Amino acid sequence: MSEQHLSETKFSDFDLPEELMQGIENSGFSNCTPIQAETLPLALAGRDVVGQAQTGTGKTAAFLIALFNHLMKNPLPDQEQKPGVRALVLAPTRELAIQIHRDAETLGKHTGLKLGLVYGGTGYEQQRSMLEQGIDVLIGTPGRIIDYYKQRIFNLKSAQVMVLDEADRMFDLGFINDVRYLLRGMPKPEQRLNMLFSATLSLRVSELAYDQMNDPQTVDVVPEQMTADRVEQQMYYPAAEEKIPLLLGLLKELQPTRAIIFINTKRVAEKVWGYLEGNGFKSAILSGDVPQKKRQSLLAKFEQGEFPFLVATDVAARGLHIPEVSHVFNYDLPQDAEDYVHRIGRTARAGASGIAISFACEDTAFSLMDIEAYIEQKIPVQQINESLLIKPQPRVRLKSTPRPAHRRDGHGKSGVKKPYRGRKS
Repeated sequence: MSEQHLSETKFSDFDLPEELMQGIENSGFSNCTPIQAETLPLALAGRDVVGQAQTGTGKTAAFLIALFNHLMKNPLPDQEQKPGVRALVLAPTRELAIQIHRDAETLGKHTGLKLGLVYGGTGYEQQRSMLEQGIDVLIGTPGRIIDYYKQRIFNLKSAQVMVLDEADRMFDLGFINDVRYLLRGMPKPEQRLNMLFSATLSLRVSELAYDQMNDPQTVDVVPEQMTADRVEQQMYYPAAEEKIPLLLGLLKELQPTRAIIFINTKRVAEKVWGYLEGNGFKSAILSGDVPQKKRQSLLAKFEQGEFPFLVATDVAARGLHIPEVSHVFNYDLPQDAEDYVHRIGRTARAGASGIAISFACEDTAFSLMDIEAYIEQKIPVQQINESLLIKPQPRVRLKSTPRPAHRRDGHGKSGVKKPYRGRKS
């Protein structure tokens, strides 16, 4: 982390268990980020915390360190019946849950606490078996966790810590009733340590905090600018037919070491990927319908540098902590201003600098006014020179999965052609 992004507070200033300090040192941390410097004194003293902080500020380490400290200093007697979870960390997306678990493994390596990761889309029996063996810290997404909870695979009666990450996103994705259901299975708020983090502290997030927490202290470290201060932002106004030539021209001129290209729809993502591949830019697609195992494999390959470009929908806008992303391209401007902030936050992480380039074409330019109002600044406009527009080679097309034979020709399983009943409106 850059010195400009760190405070003068050191982790060694706190009274942390030696085993936890070892994990902090293994992570390469010495000085706290601002969110860590402000939240840790409160949480380590047993106070509930509501933190407003943008992604990439170190909030994950903040709540994990407080969580581990609380469990280590407040041991429970051995559980004799159904395994009881001592700490619950809820995240809105699988990617974020995986990232939190990865950080927890490093920070908590020497604590002796058992970690569990639960999310949908894969590994149902393996996750169930892991829970049946008993864990201390459960990290995951609400849906799959509730599935096992209702089956009584684990209980929350002895839970000592509750963490809710990206609470605003929980509302956006419709998970909030699931969250409330799980929290009702825990001891009362005053009998546990509660931490909630959110990019925005809207009325509904604040209401949840005061309903499910014990007189929480609010910590707000959002800078005056809603965007990372080391991100250089640029805006182009291409015509629709100029977007692909402009993207290819910028990639050739800038030669990003690692870049994410954000698209609003899967159909356009496939088109952009096809042109990148057809013009010598090795890339992959990440969208919501990519199976979880393949998604994790793609992200690992992207992080390891096997391909330098990731074409992604907003499934990649939050929770992904991929180092050394030099450029973010908004091929499509997002409709939601907050998503713009999260997208460009994929670059300039951990004190590095980065460039965010956006295209405002006739289809998405209507979002620009809201985005600039939200970030409270005008995005500098760049001129499109003819030299930037590259005539593209034909695009590569994704191989489509063939439909079952009995559906392909309109016949049913019996081979008898079904009568035409007209189009449904």
